[in-house]
Amino acid sequence: MRSKHGLEQCVQDWVRGWSLCRGAPSPVAEPDGYRIDVGAPGHRIRFVLTGPASTGHRAATLTAPGTWLKVCGDRAEVVSALSAAWRVEAPEYLMSAALSSDDAGSIEPGYSAGITSDGDVHDVVVLAEDGTVAASGRVAVAGQAAVVDQVATHAEHRRRGLGRYVMRALGVAAAESGATRSMLVATAEGLALYRTLGWAVESEITAAHLPEQG
Repeated sequence: MRSKHGLEQCVQDWVRGWSLCRGAPSPVAEPDGYRIDVGAPGHRIRFVLTGPASTGHRAATLTAPGTWLKVCGDRAEVVSALSAAWRVEAPEYLMSAALSSDDAGSIEPGYSAGITSDGDVHDVVVLAEDGTVAASGRVAVAGQAAVVDQVATHAEHRRRGLGRYVMRALGVAAAESGATRSMLVATAEGLALYRTLGWAVESEITAAHLPEQG
């Protein structure tokens, strides 16, 4: 784990890049982290906290449906501070890795890959022979930091190295855009893959939200 200062920098980098990836407004600094006014159905506003100390206060004072909390730190401490109104999600992990501009390597025969860019946001898409999307991912670059987001491999195309290829290609695109380090938030399912690719866990993250009705 990083020092507190190092973790705060990772969180700052991640929220900036995540907002770019999702087309959301820029994060607003709060005393305990950041607020992102996402404005999407079921995800109206997001608070990302750099530690669990203020979780109880936030949980007690935030009441609007569609509000999300993402809290770095010990999961048990975070969960114990939440009321029954909050729906707790599966564990997640803030991870980081150094970047290099090495080639992304080859892709399995029968697939083709391409990359498109829109300013500081880059998308890698892998297509199957029939033209359908087999795997994809996105990276946003903000200064020297890059944030990887929305990496997915469709079920029928898994275990063929496509996820690894997408991650490497995103890393190359980010490095060529001037980034030297990268961040992502992984699910427990993706944790093992990212570790084999050289990513390290910076902090456990607990996500919870107030559901919207209907």
